[in-house]
Amino acid sequence: MQQDMNARVALVTGAGAGIGRATACALAARGAIVGVNDLKEELVDATVAQIRAEGGQAFAVVRNVATREGMTGAVYEAREHRGRFDVLVNNAAWVRYQGVPEILPETVDRMLDIGFKAVIWGIQAATEVMDAERGGAIVNVASTAALRSAASSVVYSGIKAGILGITRAAAAELGARRIRVNAVCPSAVPTEGTQRNRNAERDAARVARTPLGRLGVVEDIARGIAFLASDEAGFITAQALTIDGGITFTNI
Repeated sequence: MQQDMNARVALVTGAGAGIGRATACALAARGAIVGVNDLKEELVDATVAQIRAEGGQAFAVVRNVATREGMTGAVYEAREHRGRFDVLVNNAAWVRYQGVPEILPETVDRMLDIGFKAVIWGIQAATEVMDAERGGAIVNVASTAALRSAASSVVYSGIKAGILGITRAAAAELGARRIRVNAVCPSAVPTEGTQRNRNAERDAARVARTPLGRLGVVEDIARGIAFLASDEAGFITAQALTIDGGITFTNI
């Protein structure tokens, strides 16, 4: 992969596993110096070790982004590492699928804190530390659930749809500061977090409905995020890139 992000400092939230870890690795492969954020130190250390083993640069940012103080602190800690801040990937989430009668206040609160409010606080903090001349890039991880929902996903789909609204509004406001704000909408890909909702029958049915004929993998999503964070996407903002093998907008 081309080294087009040399010396740029990036922060990826929820980078201890899954899409977050793959994204941190993809950004490092492009030359970025990546702040790896997660709540569990052992997961952060594993991602940092993987990036360094692959010849990249990374550092640990162990903070709880479910609070404004934690999210802001993560951004400022990343900036202090090299005195600059260029890329924010808002990936962290906590997900529970519940039918309408089973939705609990504590579930909604936790999902909003990590998956919605943290995006706002992250954008706010990034705006404070990104260079006024260089600008920067923010990529928010939404979901195809923002576009086409299933049962038992009222809270999740609502949050991810809200992420698209945040993305467009932030892009409109921050464009004058050379800050691009985009989102990705991944379909379900095999990760540690999605394992509980997957089985062989469901996977086979999804493959059969996907024009490209396979399940996605975390690297598919990571490459899309890395593209939007790079100069290759320098005239792209306010967009939502759907990465799903074509399943959302086709009927096969």
